Amino acid sequence: MAGLRERKKAQTRKRLADTAFTLFRERGFENVTVAEIADAAEVAVSTLFAYFPCKEALVFDAEDEYERALTAAVRDRAPGTSMLDALEAHLVPAAQPAPDGPSGEDFVELVKSTPALLEYAGRVRRHWEASLAATLAEEAGVPEGDLLTTTLARFVLEANFLATYGDHSPEDLKAVFDRLRHGWADFGTGAGQPVRESGLGHHESDAPNRDDQATVTQL
Repeated sequence: MAGLRERKKAQTRKRLADTAFTLFRERGFENVTVAEIADAAEVAVSTLFAYFPCKEALVFDAEDEYERALTAAVRDRAPGTSMLDALEAHLVPAAQPAPDGPSGEDFVELVKSTPALLEYAGRVRRHWEASLAATLAEEAGVPEGDLLTTTLARFVLEANFLATYGDHSPEDLKAVFDRLRHGWADFGTGAGQPVRESGLGHHESDAPNRDDQATVTQL
């Protein structure tokens, strides 16, 4: 259980993030200074920077928790569940997110409408991508840096980024997972369903080598 010091630090961090988000929504990200946020939260500017390295980080205060949840979705998946299925269950919402949630409409709208935040979100995504790729490799029993696991992490998180901050729906994101699962060989041919020849859409004539095929199966 967290001690008093840790609880106070967590409370200060949350107060700073909540204060900043409220001000950003009311006045716009560019129109609020770090000094104004610190003053409204009743802390010194130096204290704010002890918790957040930059102004953009105040909006993404839950990024570490999101990263842990993302990798845990793979590590803690149920027996018999593929890593791709676990990621889909974690990333594709069953319904539209609540407006006040960490992925809520107000948060998404603020990021979408603010170039600096959208660029920062991309940097955060790349950090998550590296963590997810390492977790996928560990779970698949292949060396870190393996091309298949690195590529899967990039595809999944890039698709989720585009679905979150673009004009796409959860069903659009599900369609991406279906393609990753069943392949792209018939894409653009007018066929109704993805082919299911092999894990990432290879034809038998250009199938991956045996080691790579084992990785595909585990994903």
